[in-house]
Amino acid sequence: MEGEQIILGIDPGTTVMGYGIIKTVQGKPVIQVIGVLDQRRTTGHYHKISRIFELTLQLIDEYKPDVLAIEAPFYGNNVQSLLKLGRAQGAAIAAALYRSVPVVEYAPRKIKQSITGYGNASKEQVALLLQKTLNIKILPENLDATDGLAAAMCHFYRKPENGYLTGKKSWKEFIKKNPYRIK
Repeated sequence: MEGEQIILGIDPGTTVMGYGIIKTVQGKPVIQVIGVLDQRRTTGHYHKISRIFELTLQLIDEYKPDVLAIEAPFYGNNVQSLLKLGRAQGAAIAAALYRSVPVVEYAPRKIKQSITGYGNASKEQVALLLQKTLNIKILPENLDATDGLAAAMCHFYRKPENGYLTGKKSWKEFIKKNPYRIK
């Protein structure tokens, strides 16, 4: 069906990488999978990078996403953390490009804003709104999973045909186009 799309969202991290995949069905998002790659017990930074690349390839091969939506690194005071995060993001991006999957990058604030309407929302706020929007029965223990899902949903919301970028100024028009976002 025209307009249907599968979106892989990733919240990169060398210690914990969150991911989520949604599929648009009749213009509405439906969750396909949500999870984390937990590497707290994995030793060796380069081994962790390799596992990120391999898992991303596995997700692409299994779910055949049309696009990878990935969270951009945020700028902090710790240069070493930023470098590791950039490597994790690079591994996921490289895997997508290796399989010819287009990549879009969203700033953390933009992702939070697209889900909650507030760019400084907490992980818990993002997770709860995703739970309501996508009818997730039980939230994952690790909220990095919902952060990955949030990247996918951010891309979904950013598509003009979903009413997010149409320039509409009316809440009434937005609700009419997006009734599933209101609970």
